Amino acid sequence: LCFAGDARVRGQTGVLSERRGSYPFIDFRLLNNTTLSGEIGTKKKVKRLLSFQRYFHASRLLRGIVPQASLYLLDEDYLGQARHMLSKVGMWDFDIFLFDRLTNGNSLVTLLCHLFNVHGLIHHFQLDMVTLHRFLVMVQEDYHSQNPYHNAVHAADVTQAMHCYLREPKLANFLTPSDIMLGLLAAAAHDVDHPGVNQPFLIKTKHHLASLYQNVSVLENHHWRSTIGMLRESRLLAHLPKEVTQDIEQQLGSLILATDINRQNEFLIRLKSHLDNQDLRLEDAQDRHFMLQIALKCADICNPCRLWDLSKQWSERVCEEFYRQGDLEQKFELEISPLCNQQKDTIPSIQIGFMTYIVEPLFERWAQFTGDTPLSENMLNHLRRNKAKWRSLLHKQHSSSRSNDHSGQVTGSQEQTSNKEETP
Repeated sequence: LCFAGDARVRGQTGVLSERRGSYPFIDFRLLNNTTLSGEIGTKKKVKRLLSFQRYFHASRLLRGIVPQASLYLLDEDYLGQARHMLSKVGMWDFDIFLFDRLTNGNSLVTLLCHLFNVHGLIHHFQLDMVTLHRFLVMVQEDYHSQNPYHNAVHAADVTQAMHCYLREPKLANFLTPSDIMLGLLAAAAHDVDHPGVNQPFLIKTKHHLASLYQNVSVLENHHWRSTIGMLRESRLLAHLPKEVTQDIEQQLGSLILATDINRQNEFLIRLKSHLDNQDLRLEDAQDRHFMLQIALKCADICNPCRLWDLSKQWSERVCEEFYRQGDLEQKFELEISPLCNQQKDTIPSIQIGFMTYIVEPLFERWAQFTGDTPLSENMLNHLRRNKAKWRSLLHKQHSSSRSNDHSGQVTGSQEQTSNKEETP
């Protein structure tokens, strides 16, 4: 199969993968040529050594083994709470931040292992549990924890949302085990090795990834190719026929590439056409794949549709990442990208624009597809309430700003009057 957007990275033997670790995470001190490649390699080794402790702890948690140490009661308590949360993993009010704390920073690995089991994927595809766990640890480690937003917790949040969408009756009644596995894997790995800056930044700094992918879907191609590299390195699917694994790799690429925000209108127009013409045939693999793309797009930007406390945390995190990019651009005398100027782009204004032009159009169409299910209505209600709260906060900011300006004008007038009185 050949999907839009993947032709640049295909060869005669299938998808060309990026070797894991072939591109160190972006250290922007490189712009000043002050960081040696050896230093990056050392950091990578240290990170791997530290991650082994997390891996070992998570593997014991997954097997239900509690360390016989002074932390016995604490671990047992946390394990019990994490298990309780997993029993409600299909609920929209699932708190991924709490779950990440309860799993000792292993939310993505723990969640995926559970969902693969719940959906019967381990049995259906005869997957080795140890190999699956190893692959998921690789994915989780290759997210950058220093990113405020694009990190493994975001990947886990998107995966939990994807699980909810896969359970929607309109879709669930037609999905095959292959569809479900692809949806969950794509959600888990859709932002792997994200550098914490956007595509325009990579292009204008002439980053090697921008050159490699010819300035088109740069990050998404990197996420996909990195995922393929980890799949092959882990040998998770090595027991399956070659044509099956090649098809899985291609479809993973098609799903991950669909998350490119620059392709938003392309997918919206196509979805609107299908819904208006009522010509979606989910018995057809191609139509199912398209709706999986839409589901992943929804999961990727569903933060404004969450409960306010969760949504607000995500909003603050993504804006912090934007502002960090803006600070870098200012430091290196580059033009500051849209939404990245902390002095001009406020969190409420960024969120209101995002909800109005990106989130609302997509989720209204998704609700039209699902048939106004309780989940879709719940998400749209949260979206409207959250937007109203951001508007209220924006109004308060403007009122405060006008008040300060007025106060400054009054103070200035008083000073002028005082100066006149003192003039002989």
